[in-house]
Amino acid sequence: MKKLAVISVSDKTNIVEFAQSLVSLGYQIIATGNTAKMLSQSKIEVAEISSLTGFPEVFDGRVKTLHPKIFGGILFRRDNEEDKKEAEENGILPIDIICVNLYPFVKTAENPDSTLDMIIENIDIGGPSLIRASAKNYKFVSILTNPDQYSGFADELKKGNVSIETKTRLAVAAFSHTAQYDTYIANFLEKKFELPSSHIRVNYPVEKTLRYGENPHQHAALYGRFHDYFEVFHGKEISYNNILDLIAAVELAEDLGDNTCTIIKHQNPAGAAKGKNALDAYLRALKFDPVSSFGGIVAFTNTVDEAAAEKLNEIFLEIVSAPSYTEGALKILAKKKDRRLLRQLKSVREDKIMFRNIPGGVIVQDADREILDESKIKIATNKKPTQAELEDLYFAWTVAKHTKSNAIVFVKDKATLGVGAGQMSRVDSAKIAYMKAEEHGLDLKGSVAASDAFFPFADGLLEIIKCGATSVVQPGGSVRDGEVIEAANKNNISMIFTGVRHFKH
Repeated sequence: MKKLAVISVSDKTNIVEFAQSLVSLGYQIIATGNTAKMLSQSKIEVAEISSLTGFPEVFDGRVKTLHPKIFGGILFRRDNEEDKKEAEENGILPIDIICVNLYPFVKTAENPDSTLDMIIENIDIGGPSLIRASAKNYKFVSILTNPDQYSGFADELKKGNVSIETKTRLAVAAFSHTAQYDTYIANFLEKKFELPSSHIRVNYPVEKTLRYGENPHQHAALYGRFHDYFEVFHGKEISYNNILDLIAAVELAEDLGDNTCTIIKHQNPAGAAKGKNALDAYLRALKFDPVSSFGGIVAFTNTVDEAAAEKLNEIFLEIVSAPSYTEGALKILAKKKDRRLLRQLKSVREDKIMFRNIPGGVIVQDADREILDESKIKIATNKKPTQAELEDLYFAWTVAKHTKSNAIVFVKDKATLGVGAGQMSRVDSAKIAYMKAEEHGLDLKGSVAASDAFFPFADGLLEIIKCGATSVVQPGGSVRDGEVIEAANKNNISMIFTGVRHFKH
C-alpha cells in the first residue's frame, strides 16, 4: 500500500516540485480541486480527495476535506492498538504528510476592491482544521504550511524517516500559522462591524533578530512589517535604538510637512527646520545643535540631492532617511560605508494604537495624531501674535509634541533655536533650552516658545520671557491661567491657548 500525502494549497509556490519529490519516494498524492488540477496538468499522478472519502466536494468547495476518513487518517495514534483496530474496521488509511496553506484572507481583506462577501468566502475552514489535527498528532504526521519548508523536509525524507525534532518544529510553526490567521480575521471583523475588542491580539511574524536591544546584554528582535515602511539599502545592520530614533525623526518630519529636515538624538529633537530645499532645511536644523547632532538620525520629507549629500557627509550620522535620493546623492552618501541609508516607502502615521508593557499585561492608547486646529485656538492676551509669529508658534507646538515632557521649545523662522526636554520642572526645561541656544551662539530674542502642557504657575512663563520670547503657545486649562495671562500682559507678549495637551512620557 502506498503512503498517503494530502496537499491542499492556495499559495502554489514550489508545490509541483514538492509533489514530484513525494511521488518519487512512493507517496500517493491526494489533493483538493484546484491543487489536484494543477498537479495533474504537471503530469503528476494525483487522486481527488473524493476518491478517499467517497463523498464529493459540495457547496462550491466549502466542504471537501471535513470527513472522518481524512481526519481519522490524520488523528489516529499509530502506537495505540485500539486506534489501529478502529481504523481498520472503518476503512481509515493513515495519512502521514499534510501540506496545507490557507485561503488568502489577508490579501483579500487588504484589497480595496474586495466586497465583504468576497472577504468572508476567504475565511478558510477545512485548512485550519487539517493543520491543527496534523499538528496535534505531530508524533506521526508531518504538517507543512509554508513553501520555505518543502526543500529541507524533502531532503530529510530522502534520507529515511523525518526526525521527531523536525515534526515538532513543523507542528509548532503550524499552530503559529493558524493563530496568526485567526488573529487577523478577528481583528478585521471587530473593526468592520464596529464591535468592542474583548482581547488585544498581537501576532506579528519575526522579521529579523537584532544584534541586541538598548544595551548589549539585552536580546532583541524585530517583528511585523517594518520593511513595508522603510527600505534599508546601505550601511550597517539597523539596531534597536536606531529604529526608535528613526520613527521619532520621521513622525516629527511628517507632522511638520514638506521641505522639512529633523535631527533626532535619543528620541528628542536635536534640530528641526523648514527650508527652500533639503540642503537649506538640513543646515537650518543642524545650526541649532551641531554637537548633539553628531551620531544622530536625520529625516527628510523631500528628495536628497548632491548638495545636501555633500553636507551630510561632513559629520558622523547613524541614519539618513528620505523618500528619495538623486543618483548623484547616492554615490556621495555611499562613501560612508557604515552609515545606514533608508528610503521611506510610506507614512508611519498609519498605526493608530500604541502599546506599552506593564507587569501582567499592557496599557494601550490611541497614538497622538492630534493636529492643531487653527480655528479653535484662543488668543488669551491683550496683544495678538503677528502672522509670522503664528506660523512659528504652530511649528514650535508641533516640535514640542514630539519632545519628552516637560518640554519647552523655542523657534524662529520655522527652525528650532532651543529645546529643553524631559525635565521634572518646566522652568528647568526653559533654562536648558536657553543654555543650549547660548552655547551655539543662537539668540532667542524675538523667538516664540511652546510648552507641551499648561503652566501651573507664572514662573515658567516668566523664565521664557526672560529668555527673549515674544509669543507663547500652550494648552491652557490651569487653575492659575489668570495669573499666567496677567504675567504675559504685564510683559507685553502674546499667548495662545490650544486646549490640547501633548505629554510624551
